Amino acid sequence: MKGKYDFERRFREQILQCSRCGFCQAVCPVYGATLRPALNARGKILLLKEVMDGKIELSDELIETLFQCTTCASCEVNCPSGVNVPEIIKQARKDMVNIGSCHPAFKGMNEVLQRHTNIYGEDEAEDFDREKKEKAEVVFFVGCVGLYREDEATEATLDLLDRLGVDYTLVDEVCCSGVLEDVGYKINEDLVKRNTETILSIDAKKLVTECPYCWRTFTSVPQYDELRRNIEILHITQFLKDFDFGVKTEKLVTYHDPCDLGRHCGIYEEPREIIKKIAPNFVEMPHNRENSLCCGAGGGVRGAYPKNSLAMARRRLQEALDMGADVLLTECNSCVHNLSQVKLRKDRIRIYNTTQFINELMEEME
Repeated sequence: MKGKYDFERRFREQILQCSRCGFCQAVCPVYGATLRPALNARGKILLLKEVMDGKIELSDELIETLFQCTTCASCEVNCPSGVNVPEIIKQARKDMVNIGSCHPAFKGMNEVLQRHTNIYGEDEAEDFDREKKEKAEVVFFVGCVGLYREDEATEATLDLLDRLGVDYTLVDEVCCSGVLEDVGYKINEDLVKRNTETILSIDAKKLVTECPYCWRTFTSVPQYDELRRNIEILHITQFLKDFDFGVKTEKLVTYHDPCDLGRHCGIYEEPREIIKKIAPNFVEMPHNRENSLCCGAGGGVRGAYPKNSLAMARRRLQEALDMGADVLLTECNSCVHNLSQVKLRKDRIRIYNTTQFINELMEEME
C-alpha cells in the first residue's frame, strides 16, 4: 500500500507493530507531566493509525498531540515491539509542515534560522575574550545555548581547557541547525556549509563540542559528511576522560544523563569516568543511563510548551533532591538551563555541567 503521507510509506509496518501495551506511557515524560493519554507514544501512534485508515485527517487538530513530544526516545528504549516512535513523530511533523500545519513556535524557529545564524535570532555572540587562532589542534564548538544562554558555563569550560593546557580555538560558528529536522523542517544547508568550511579551515585534528545535540548532528546528519570525513568529532566527555584533574570534592554528587547524549548517542560511561575521579561520594539517581528521566528541554517542547517542559524538569530535579545530592551534574547546556529554571530547588542543590564544576574546584584549590 503506497500511502498518502511519507510517515505511512516509511513506517506503516512499525505503526501496525504497536501492541498498545502501554509500556511507553509509564516512561513518557510528557504523559508524566500532563497525565493525558493522547500525549504519550501509544496515543500518538493510535492517532497516526487513524490517519492511515482514513478515519481522521492530518490537520491542525493534531498539532497539540504530535508537536508535544521531546523526542527523548524513552518510549523507543522501553518498547517491546521495537517501534521507533521518535523517528515516526519527526516524519509526521514533516508531513504536517508540508501541508501547511505546524505549531507556531516551530514555524518561528525555522523562520529565525533562515534570517539569523542562531536559534535565538540574536546578533552578538559572546567572544569569551579568546583569540580565534588560524591553526590549533582542537576546534571547540560551543553551540547556540552555550553561546547565548549558558555563557557562564561555557566560560568555565574554556577556563578548564586553559588550565589543562589544551591547544584549542573558537571559530565563528553558526547553528548546526539539526533541530530543524526534529520540528518538521529541512536542515539549513547554508549554515551547514558555513560550519564545515570554517571548521576545516583551521586544519585541526579534533572537533570537540559540549553540546550533545551538535555532536549528534555532526556525526549522523548526511549534510555533514564532509566534516566527519576530515576531522575527528568528539563530545567533550570523550575528549576529557583520560585527563587527571588533581581535585576532589566531598560533596554528594549525582548525574543526569541528557537524552541526546545518552539514549540517542549511547554515551553513558565517559561522563561517569570523569565524575568518579573528582567525586568519591557519587550516587546514581533511580532513573539513570537509558532509563534517565527527560528534563523536558528537547524536541522544541521548551519553546512551544514551557509550562509542561518545566513540569518535566521539576520531576527530574525532585529525584536528585530526594537522593540528598548537593550537586547535580549533566553534560548538556539545554538540560542545565531547563533544570535551573525550576523553583523548587531553593538553592538546596547546585546544577552544573561537569566541566564547569571541575573548573570551580580547581579555582578553589589555587
